[in-house]
Amino acid sequence: MIVYEYPFNERIRTLLRLEDLYEKFVFFLNQEHPLQHHVALSTIFEMLEVAGRADLKSDLIQELEKQRQTLLGFRSNPNVATDMLNAIIEDINRISSNLMAVQGKSGQNIRENEWLMSIRGRTIIPGGACEFDLPSYHAWQNNSSSKRRADINHWFAPLVPLFEAIALTLRLLRESGNTTKMIAQAGSYQQMLQGKTYQMIRLSLDETLGAIPEISANKYMLWVRFMSQDGTLKPRAVESEIPFELTLCNF
Repeated sequence: MIVYEYPFNERIRTLLRLEDLYEKFVFFLNQEHPLQHHVALSTIFEMLEVAGRADLKSDLIQELEKQRQTLLGFRSNPNVATDMLNAIIEDINRISSNLMAVQGKSGQNIRENEWLMSIRGRTIIPGGACEFDLPSYHAWQNNSSSKRRADINHWFAPLVPLFEAIALTLRLLRESGNTTKMIAQAGSYQQMLQGKTYQMIRLSLDETLGAIPEISANKYMLWVRFMSQDGTLKPRAVESEIPFELTLCNF
């Protein structure tokens, strides 16, 4: 199954973008070649661009506190697994405390590092990080992979609480919805949302169908149009029935 996610607002869109960048960062950081570590470092610079919103940290703290209060209300419910509930509440407490302890704007330590900022400025230019442009960076890239990885981990460390908070927030959001099996007639599906507020749509699709969902939604209507790709990868409308699973997520 392939899962497609559609955010309803800019806040969730930002969190999903940062989650995607973090997965890319971890992958390239765990590799060995200098070029792969260059991508990991460049990805940190992309994170700073996306996370530049001053209120992202406070938004996450407020959202996690809201979820903590909601979960505390379930403690008196005999149908709730107490151990699992307490574990989630402990995660929220720990991650919120770590995030609140971070001083300044997200990535401030990187912004204050002149050497890293010189690299960031050159990576914006196509081919701008060549050895003749940044000889000190070229020298750093010739360190051992373990030394480069340790340096990158050190620079990224102040951002860890932010990404732990993002991961937990998105996990709670994804687990908030109920999944329903649907069928798109003639490759199209519509559902009235009747003004109810959702944060995100998750659509699961059997990859063997070769269908690609194009999703648009607002608080009144959800519309999904399934497309396929021909030999030139140009999308074309699907006219057959497409079974899929739909999850509407909201805190």
